[in-house]
Amino acid sequence: MSSHREAPEISKDPVADSTDLYAFVSPDHPDTVTIIANYVPLQTPSSGPNFFEFGDDVLYEIHVDNNGDGHADVTYQFRFETKLNDNNTFLYNTGPIEELDSEAWNRRQFYSVTKVDGNGKAKVLARNVPCPPCNVGKLSIPNYKKLADDATFKLKSGEKVFVGQRAEGFFVDLGSIFDLGTLRPFQNLHVLGQKAFQEAGEAVNATDRTNVHSIAIQVPVTDLRGKSSPVIGVWTTASRRQVRVLHGHSSDDVYVGPNVQVSRLGNPLFNEVIVPMSKKDLWNSLPPTEDKNFKQFVEQPELARLLPALYPGVFDNLAKLNEAKTPRADLVAVLLTGIPEGLIEGFRNDTGDLQADMLRLNTDIKPSKKENRFGLLGGDLAGFPNGRRVKDDVVSIALRAVAGATFALVDKDFEPDEAVADLSQGLSAADVTAKFLNRFPYLGLPYDGFNNPS
Repeated sequence: MSSHREAPEISKDPVADSTDLYAFVSPDHPDTVTIIANYVPLQTPSSGPNFFEFGDDVLYEIHVDNNGDGHADVTYQFRFETKLNDNNTFLYNTGPIEELDSEAWNRRQFYSVTKVDGNGKAKVLARNVPCPPCNVGKLSIPNYKKLADDATFKLKSGEKVFVGQRAEGFFVDLGSIFDLGTLRPFQNLHVLGQKAFQEAGEAVNATDRTNVHSIAIQVPVTDLRGKSSPVIGVWTTASRRQVRVLHGHSSDDVYVGPNVQVSRLGNPLFNEVIVPMSKKDLWNSLPPTEDKNFKQFVEQPELARLLPALYPGVFDNLAKLNEAKTPRADLVAVLLTGIPEGLIEGFRNDTGDLQADMLRLNTDIKPSKKENRFGLLGGDLAGFPNGRRVKDDVVSIALRAVAGATFALVDKDFEPDEAVADLSQGLSAADVTAKFLNRFPYLGLPYDGFNNPS
């Protein structure tokens, strides 16, 4: 969760598995938009000798739609190449890595950046850009911050990029949520927990002290916006060549055929929570223009039916809404079309009638001086679902929305249950051990293998 191991097949292919997507107007450079696409979920930092990396055989893409047709008008493509410095050692590094070109660093990874316009015209912006190493430990990497800073580049075309390992910033109590929908702050009210739990419990951040691999890019707003609207839609994909012929050694394998999409992510939790198990891998393979086929699961989400059943007497108004089989027009707006003008004072991020799962961002909304982790539901117009910032509590926002908080926007006669105002997973950005940065790439430095208990 947000999109970690969210579908049966992609959970077997972690280097192509998108975990989280962030898009926000940069707080320190409000004339730019920062987009972060994370891959390779739940990395244990002490995973030598084969530390984590991007796939040389995977095409990673960040897509931006600026006219509401569900097709990319701007795409940034990232391709990787891994090189060995010494073929006769099993070690990732044979001494301290103090520079990006250190001879002691045995397995290095480089990438290229290509920009593709809406007509398919491609332009290579950079080649052979070095990634920083994984954070092995203090002896191997005396100053990781320096290496990370050295691996942040300003391209001649105006974009800033960082590609490499970062600390996992997404916070979620995976252990409780997937134990029959237990929410520790409400665990004593669970239908099966009333005897097991005498009182509420403290949430546990299951993803803390794990790492991810990030593709972060900061782009001038004017390079992403369309002519008629300040709203953009963002999603990320990973694709593999259609056929791989194995020869027993990866360097001898042959790849043929077109690239086939195997992973996709727009709004957090869409495939994770909305799409049923039988259709998750199909969803990962489709473009946003096909999301009308999943509208039924947005209008009648399974989670909305589960909450009153799991917490009897707590969500009675939601139960009545479910019994009436009322289509959830609020969730359709949040996830598939954007929120139109008139529902929230001074705000809109709709992109038209097309139903497509994209992370929509109104680039006219300035960064908040003081962020509210509940985003729009907390009165913060710069927060999710207006894009997504690294500290937004998207799990709690999604829980409140599904429980009826946003339905009151489209039906003034509906009154959300009192519990909705307190509904939360019980975590915040403060439960992430690594400190977030107030500058690009915003996610904290990765946890090192030597000092990490996992």
